[in-house]
Amino acid sequence: MADWDELSDALEEYTSTCNANERLRKMQRDWTRRLHFACSDSTDTFTMVVERGEITSTQRGHDGLPDIIVTTTSETFCDMFWGDLNPVQKYLRGEITVKGSQEDVMRLDAISYVIWPEF
Repeated sequence: MADWDELSDALEEYTSTCNANERLRKMQRDWTRRLHFACSDSTDTFTMVVERGEITSTQRGHDGLPDIIVTTTSETFCDMFWGDLNPVQKYLRGEITVKGSQEDVMRLDAISYVIWPEF
């Protein structure tokens, strides 16, 4: 199980990677969402705000009304944010659950392929 410090480091790296990817930001320029993340193996939760394709904030805990809720283990979140695994495969196997509109789930899938094309 990953602790909050490890999750925070992985999330910080993911935020930098996403925000530095011009192709991704252009592709998502019309996408503004609030995402809640919940670790199924701990009480850790966090919120990510995406505004016009840019991650503008991440914080510990759930804040505001989410458009999308993602749940998995703390280790899977870390591996996903560091790019050590393909989240689409984990999602298809039921190891990651995503609650949100079909369009938002498809957007997350597209983001995965842009950020981690080698998977």
